[in-house]
Amino acid sequence: VQLVESGGGLVQAGGSLRLSCAASGFSFDDFAIGWFRQAPEKEREGISCISSKDGTYYADSVKGRFTISSDNVKNTVYLQMNSLKPEDAGVYYCAALPSVHGAEWIYSGTYHPGEAEYWGQGTQVTVST
Repeated sequence: VQLVESGGGLVQAGGSLRLSCAASGFSFDDFAIGWFRQAPEKEREGISCISSKDGTYYADSVKGRFTISSDNVKNTVYLQMNSLKPEDAGVYYCAALPSVHGAEWIYSGTYHPGEAEYWGQGTQVTVST
């Protein structure tokens, strides 16, 4: 099982980036994919989740600016990030959660990073002012 993120980089405030999470070794039917981010000296924050069975979730901090999507043929989940702000900076990770935990996250907004079974290595996003 492997998750590989890409697409991070340096962008000016107001700009856009699209992150990719290429997955292998498991089916999107059995797992939800979540995006987390971690800024220096801050806790890892779950910002979005997608499940083929239950739909999508966005944290209030990114709602209306970020869009999560999946390409089941390519086994890849994307996070389109628009109108980026300096506070969006951090290391972005994708993670695979069993569908039941993904559903809880999507329907209740409650997530537990410890419930993720697989993690990518992370990709750095830097937003300049």
